[in-house]
Formats: sequence, structure tokens, C-alpha cells
Amino acid sequence: MFRNGSSVKTFYFYHQMKKKTIYHDIQFAKANDQKLLAILLDPDKIVLAELTILIDKINQSPATHVFIGGSLVENDILDDLILRIKQDCILPVVLFPGHSSQISNHADGILFLSLLSGRNPDYLIEHQVKAAPILKRTQLEILSTAYILIESGGETAVERVSKTKPISRDNIDLVLATAQAGEMLGSKLIYLEAGSGAQKAVPLKMIEQIVQNTDVPLIVGGGIVDFQGIQNAYQSGADLVVIGTAFEKDADFFNVQINS
Repeated sequence: MFRNGSSVKTFYFYHQMKKKTIYHDIQFAKANDQKLLAILLDPDKIVLAELTILIDKINQSPATHVFIGGSLVENDILDDLILRIKQDCILPVVLFPGHSSQISNHADGILFLSLLSGRNPDYLIEHQVKAAPILKRTQLEILSTAYILIESGGETAVERVSKTKPISRDNIDLVLATAQAGEMLGSKLIYLEAGSGAQKAVPLKMIEQIVQNTDVPLIVGGGIVDFQGIQNAYQSGADLVVIGTAFEKDADFFNVQINS
């Protein structure tokens, strides 16, 4: 994917001009076996003074989307961060919120998450109810997403904040049933999440089973730390892979992978 990153990006954005919505573009990419890549930025970990360099690194990468969000987000730079990114980057900016307070009309879209792997009603529906009136006043494209947390070898920020337990990485049947339930409820996307800084990525066999038994696009993130991990997820059927911690730790992540 890295060696053909520019051609994938050109293909993707040619179609984006035609379809005009993030979701239709993802569907089109899925139908044409064009793999997508999102760089996840956590506002709490961004230094605005260094943002120009970071945006340049994103522009040089094979990324097709920028996701913005975090489990907490305790600073107030969200609007400024998005506006600065959109000044110098043509990629769609999609909110990946951990709370209803993490909404900005300056983004292009939002993953409207329901944490189906847990049973905490706050993350199943309560935060969504609080967010709905706010979202109705925005122009954001709303992408309903079945969010499924997978056990990854240690407690992650999502687990701590949501006060829910991930599904065992060995219980593929339960993960599949949960994903299918999300699809039947009308979710446009399924997101298998190992969690920020996960020790283990989502099992490849799990990705394969979800892809073979559901029809909506699949996002996979958490615990992917190198080129081979991205390729493995793609080969198992993931439509969009999310890289967060690896890019946070090294903004030259993609340059290193391409040249290695």
C-alpha cells in the first residue's frame, strides 16, 4: 500500500469529487478494493507550534483521512486544530469523539459511535442523545458506527473511560454476532478497536470473519505499529486502517516504512 500510496490517494480523491460524501467514497473504495488509511490525532497530544511540520508529514504519507479525537480531550484546541489542518491538507477530517463535548462544525464528518461491546448505557445511547441536538445544528456528515472494543493484552484508555470490558480476543463468535447486530441496527460502519497503545492488534482471523459475514465497510485500529501490521489487516479484509500511537511516537513513521 505504501509503494502505491499516491495512486491510491489520486484514485480516492478523483472519486471524492464525484460522490461528495465521505461514506460514499468509503463504499466505492471498498467495492474497488482500494484500501484506506486514517491518521488519528489526539488533541491532548498536539503541540500547535509544531503543527505545520506535522501536517507536512501527513501530506507526505499515504493517508486518505485524518481522524481527530481522544478518550478525554482536556484542552480546548479542537476548533483551532481542525482549521489549521484544513488550511494545508485536503484530506477529509473526521471526528472520532470520546464524548459529546468533542464536536466541531469545522470538521467534515463524525463517527457517531455506539460502544456495542460494552453494556454501559452512557456509551450505548446516553452520549448519543446528548450529541444529537448539537449535531442537528452542524453540517457534519454523520457516520453511524458500531464500535467494538477487543481485548488487547492490557487496559486501554477506552476501557478506563467507558468503564466497560472489551470482548475477549478469543471469542470471535461473540464479536461477529455483535458486529452483525450493529449492521442490523443500521450502522454504516463497523470499527474493531484494540485501543490506543494496545499491546496486541485485532486478531486477523477476527477481521476475516467479520468481513466474510457482514456487508458494511470495516475499520480496524489499535496495536498496529508497523507496515506489516497494516498489510496484514488489509489482507485480512479491513477496508480502512487507523494509525495513531505509532504516528504520535514518530511523525516520520511512514517515511521510515516506505524506505525500509
